Amino acid sequence: MITRYVLPLFAIVAFVFAAKQMTSAQQKTEPAAPPVAPAKSPFAKQLAGAGIVEPDTENIIIGTHLPGVIERIYVKVGDAVRPGQTLFRLDDRHLRAELDVRNANLGSTLASLERTNNLPRAEELPPLRAKVAEAEANLQDQNKMYDRLRKLSTTVISEDELSRREMGVEVAKAQLLKAKADIALQESGAWKFDRVIAGSAVKQMQTLVEQTKIELTRLTVNAPRLLWDDAKSAEPTEFKVLQISVRPGEYVSTLQGQSLIVLGHVGKLNVRVDIDENDIGRFRPNLSGYAQPRGNATVMFPIEFVRVEPYVIPKKSLTGASTERVDTRVLQVIYRLDLKDRPLFVGQQMEVFLNTDEQK
Repeated sequence: MITRYVLPLFAIVAFVFAAKQMTSAQQKTEPAAPPVAPAKSPFAKQLAGAGIVEPDTENIIIGTHLPGVIERIYVKVGDAVRPGQTLFRLDDRHLRAELDVRNANLGSTLASLERTNNLPRAEELPPLRAKVAEAEANLQDQNKMYDRLRKLSTTVISEDELSRREMGVEVAKAQLLKAKADIALQESGAWKFDRVIAGSAVKQMQTLVEQTKIELTRLTVNAPRLLWDDAKSAEPTEFKVLQISVRPGEYVSTLQGQSLIVLGHVGKLNVRVDIDENDIGRFRPNLSGYAQPRGNATVMFPIEFVRVEPYVIPKKSLTGASTERVDTRVLQVIYRLDLKDRPLFVGQQMEVFLNTDEQK
């Protein structure tokens, strides 16, 4: 009896529950407001692009000429540095030891050159003159003995003995010629080609010493001196240290793109805007516009056209992921920011809007 009423009652409850769920599912929820208002263009017709703040000198990436271990860093982030001021120095003990060795070798080659140029030594000549006198005396003795034997009868001396005495005279003559040639060679001094060789050895060692000194200077990295092609542009009096990514004791190499210290002249800031290749046809220089910091749509900075970098490049990723694909190219345009005492930071992303109504 109870079962007859339970099943219909259960069906009614299930129907009511299903109807309620369907009704609540069809209700539209109000969209949530974003935590940060997106950037809005102030122009009716506009050309938009993403930009990034940079110094008017652009970011100056400081690397190292030689690999080595950082011995000392002379600056810190936020410091103002002048062109030519020392930024950091690498360990130079191995090059200083090499310089000592090469200086010693240079001293040896200089002494050898001095010895060559001052030949002959006065002390070397008397022994050679004595050799000449000895050879002359020996020749006279051999001549006298040969003459005496030649006058004797062949029954007293043999032909073989007479021949030996004759050869003894010839040997004595040769010895005398050799002694005279030795003293003449010594008295003439060094051969001109010996002087050339000794001088070349000195120059070679001097060059090696200078090379080591230059390598020592390359271990010290200084702030660059910018050379401007535009005569109206003056070199900045000082830079600001924007980033230091190395510490004393760390090993650094000469790999391309390695950024040890980043400098920039932040007296004026620029924004580098990426104009999509699809919008290049609508772009014109000197268009007025505004830049808004990403995440703060209430602030607008007037911008002034500086230049176009006339080379369309692949669009750079701002996330840094190595697996991202580049599917578009951009034209980079530089604008100067009118800060009006409002702070901006180098590297900050901006939304840039250009007024295309001015093209008419």
